[in-house]
Amino acid sequence: MGGGGAGGSVKDVQSKGELDGLRQSGATLILHFWASWCEASKQMDQVFSHLSTDFPNSHFLRVEAEEQPEISEEYSVSAVPFFVFLKDGKVVDKLEGADPSSLANKVAKVAGSINPGEAAAPASLGMAAGPTVLESVQDLAKANGSSQTGNQVQTGLDDKIKKRLQQLIDSHPVMLFMKGNPEEPKCGFSRKVVDILKDEKVKFGTFDILSDNEVREGLKKFSKWPTFPQLYCKGELLGGCDIAIAMHESGELKEVFRDHGVDIIGTEQGTGGILEPTGLTANLNSRLQSLINSSPVMLFMKGKPDEPKCGFSHKVVEILKQEKVDFKSFDILSDDEVRQGLKVYSNWSSYPQLYIKGELIGGSDIVLEMQKSGELKRILTEKGIVKEETLEDHLKSLISSSPVMLFMKGTPDNPRCGFSSKVVNALKEEGIDFGSFDILTNDEVRQGLKVFSNWPTFPQLYYKGELIGGCDIVLELRNNGELKATLSE
Repeated sequence: MGGGGAGGSVKDVQSKGELDGLRQSGATLILHFWASWCEASKQMDQVFSHLSTDFPNSHFLRVEAEEQPEISEEYSVSAVPFFVFLKDGKVVDKLEGADPSSLANKVAKVAGSINPGEAAAPASLGMAAGPTVLESVQDLAKANGSSQTGNQVQTGLDDKIKKRLQQLIDSHPVMLFMKGNPEEPKCGFSRKVVDILKDEKVKFGTFDILSDNEVREGLKKFSKWPTFPQLYCKGELLGGCDIAIAMHESGELKEVFRDHGVDIIGTEQGTGGILEPTGLTANLNSRLQSLINSSPVMLFMKGKPDEPKCGFSHKVVEILKQEKVDFKSFDILSDDEVRQGLKVYSNWSSYPQLYIKGELIGGSDIVLEMQKSGELKRILTEKGIVKEETLEDHLKSLISSSPVMLFMKGTPDNPRCGFSSKVVNALKEEGIDFGSFDILTNDEVRQGLKVFSNWPTFPQLYYKGELIGGCDIVLELRNNGELKATLSE
């Protein structure tokens, strides 16, 4: 890499040590986390390369997210493309998704002017990085066959979307546009604002901007605020996460709520809550509440547990059975009023929907992810639904879940380290069926298994509950022709 910066080029990061060294130097760093299989990553990389030319005094670094799991974990990367901006050794901004204009704006903000002493062009137009980037942005928009990027460069919204956005903003005295929902935020910034509002003991409505791209992109222009979450009070934008934190810590947020006549939930009611959805009759609202609370674990699904009518419902039923949970269900195909009403009530547009003690957990994807991470079992235990399982019990259960069980980094189809990959290949070459667990998804299992097995590294291979060893032992057994015999005794 050239002196003083990338010199108009993009460099691939080969190790965490290399990145840590650059970070400690205090230089301005812009990281692009990407994946070879992701088309959006490849398209955004064109914009990223153009930006490196327009801002040659900054370091533009590319990190292959799945090949560098340690780096990805450190910067909380859960999807690609993902961008991280560092200055003076500190993370100053992040950007998730394929949004060329926002990327250009954020780069201009952190990297400063293109030439010393020259102010950057207005970032609101996505032109701060100069004509090369703007041309690339326009080309990317055409390639995608989408008007998303063009909408961000142009000004104005049509009256229909303006009206819709204003209605959403005014739907509650305190309204939060966030990623995910209060029970399952999809980003740390959204989670923080939800926690703040609960701490302030105010009722608030929410809208999941990940569920509606028109609202997501339109609101950026409508509010002239390019990121989420966005917090509104009586129709007025207060700001995003940083502003909400500052106002909360200074006491100003409480004053704003009081001045605007926002209802404060009494201390005897505990933490803050979310307003009930509007637009439902009192009878239907009461009926939905009664159904949701008819069982500690309630599943609204297509069909019945013994005869599911869709694969997603079938999957959640299987998960609940695996967790040994008693639950009730409601077939939404049998009652269209409930089917349509619950979508509004929960602000969740699809089925199945799983509720625990009256709180929406989510749909099939979220329930599956929570089971894999152990979060579902934790919630069920905390709510008193299932008996608390010790870590040792959990580890024993995982180890015995398959006769041949491999604890590894990543999955057999996508190993996240070379040692795990070698063991997977050895087992496949011998034609051995095996189960696996990705220890990167659950730190409690990762750390606990080291103590339980008295084996400090991964991968770890078990047979009928007994530890065989790590990569070196497995390869030695294979080379000696003993692996298959060892795992079939």
